[in-house]
Amino acid sequence: MTAPRPKLIHVTTVDMSLDWLLGPQLRAFAAAGYEVVGASAPGPHVPALEAAGIRHVALAHATRAMAPTHDLLALAELTRLFRQERPAIVHTHNPKPGLYGRLAARAAGVPAVVNTVHGLYALPEDPWPKRAVVYGLERVAALASDCELVQNPEDIRTLRRLGIRARKLRLLGNGVDLSRFDPAAVAPATRAQLREAWGVGPDDVVVGLVGRLVAEKGYREVFTAARALAGTHPNVRFVVVGPDDPDKADGIRAEEVRAAEAAGVTFLGRRTDMADLYAAFDLYLLASWREGFPRSAMEAAAMGLPVVATDIRGCRQVVAHGETGLLVPARDPEAIAGAVADLAGDAARRRAMAVAAARRARREFDQQRVIDITLQAYAELLGGPPDRRPAAAS
Repeated sequence: MTAPRPKLIHVTTVDMSLDWLLGPQLRAFAAAGYEVVGASAPGPHVPALEAAGIRHVALAHATRAMAPTHDLLALAELTRLFRQERPAIVHTHNPKPGLYGRLAARAAGVPAVVNTVHGLYALPEDPWPKRAVVYGLERVAALASDCELVQNPEDIRTLRRLGIRARKLRLLGNGVDLSRFDPAAVAPATRAQLREAWGVGPDDVVVGLVGRLVAEKGYREVFTAARALAGTHPNVRFVVVGPDDPDKADGIRAEEVRAAEAAGVTFLGRRTDMADLYAAFDLYLLASWREGFPRSAMEAAAMGLPVVATDIRGCRQVVAHGETGLLVPARDPEAIAGAVADLAGDAARRRAMAVAAARRARREFDQQRVIDITLQAYAELLGGPPDRRPAAAS
C-alpha cells in the first residue's frame, strides 16, 4: 500500500513571495513527494502557483502593514486552517507570518513546525527598544518551532545569544536559479535592444537597481547620488526595476520618483524579464539598510555584474569587497556616488570583478543547495523522505 503524500503548507504574507521567491523550492518539494500548499493573501500570482500544481489558500488577514488587530485575526485564521488541513509540516517565513504562523501551527498540534529566518527585522546597531521588541518576539516564536532555517550566519550568532538552542538552528544560506541567471542564456541582441529603449548610448555605464520602492532599500540615497553624478559623470545612467509599495510607511512618494526622473533616473516598474535586464546593466547597486541574504545581488553576480552594496548583514555574504564588487556604508549617498564613479571609470576593473562575481555565484549561490538542506530537515523531522516511509495501516 502506498503511503499518502505528507501535506506541507508554506505561509507567507503575499502570493508574490510564494511565486517569485519560493516557487522553485515549492515545485521541488512537490517533486520530492510532498503535497504542497501555499497560504498567503490573495493576489495576481495565484494562477501561476496553481498552474505549477501548488494549491493556494487565501488568507483574509495577512497584511504587510503594521496592523496588530489583523495579526491577531491572522493567528486565529491560521490556527483554524491548520486544524482543518492537518498538515504534517507547516513552514513559515518571517517576519510577520514567522511569528503568528509558528504560534498557530503549535496551537493546532502540527507535528513539525519549520521557520525560515530571511533576516531578523532588527540589527545589532538598531536602538535597544526596537531590538528588545523584535528579539523578544523572535525568542517566543522560536519556542514553537522544531527547526529554524537561517539564511545568514550573522543571524545564527544573534539567535544563539537569545537563548535559542543550537540543535534547532541550521544554516540555510540562499541561492538562485543558476540556469536562468546565466549570461549565455540571454539572446545576444537583447542587451542592445533594451539599452536603445532606455536611450542609453554604447559608451554609457548603466547602474541597475532591483527592489520595491521603499526607503529601506536606500533609494533616497541613490537619488541623491544620481543627482550628484549627473553633473560630473553624464555617461552614468541609473535604471530602477521594481513596483511601488503603498502599504509600507516608508514607500517612495510619486513626487520623489518624478524628481529622480528629472535627474535622469529611469523607472521600469515591475518586470519579469530579469535575466535580460541584468544583461543590459554594466554594474549592480544595492543600497539597502537591512537585508537577510539579498536575492537580487546574487542574481546580478550570477549574470556577471560587479556589485556595489552597503556594508550590512547579507550584502557582506554576497559581495567580496574589492574582488566581486565594493561595499560602502549604509545611508551614505557620497560613498555610493564615489563607488559608482570609481567603477564607471574603470572598465578593466569592472570586467575583472564580473568574472570573479560569476565564479563565486556558481560556487556558493546555487538554489539546489537550499532545496537539499530544507528537504533534509523535513526528512529528519518526519522520520525519512516521503518515498521511504512505511505505509499507514489501513
